[in-house]
Amino acid sequence: MTEPMTADLPETLAGIAQDFHDLAVPDRLTLLLEFSKELPDLPSKYADHPELLEPVPECQSPIFLVTEVADTGPEAIVRLFFSAPPEAPTTRGFAGILSEGLDGMTAEELLDVPMDLPFRLALGEAVSPLRLNGMVGMLTRIKRQVTEKAGL
Repeated sequence: MTEPMTADLPETLAGIAQDFHDLAVPDRLTLLLEFSKELPDLPSKYADHPELLEPVPECQSPIFLVTEVADTGPEAIVRLFFSAPPEAPTTRGFAGILSEGLDGMTAEELLDVPMDLPFRLALGEAVSPLRLNGMVGMLTRIKRQVTEKAGL
């Protein structure tokens, strides 16, 4: 088993990557499903106004996201919100990973997360590359929104 590339990942994401690498392939899917179940519900301000969320068409299942940035500049704190149906556990799992790993970071920390993060989670043997590209699509939209909202 190879060691995951985690040296340039924030601590929480490095821990998540290590957890996936430490598991056999079937158990990685089980962990992904756990992230799916832990995805926080949308707050009512977004649940009541889904038009405020951005779709992620790269995902095979319908998923929508929005970021909130508390201020402008690199130290602005970022909050993430996702909407993904329970019948799409893989997509929800990806959103759960991003929520746990990125929510609460500063804009600068979030923008420094490598774009190949989804491919560092040892999920390539468990899910199709197309699915991993969906997670890249989520990360791309998150970074674009943070760049715009933080004025970076």
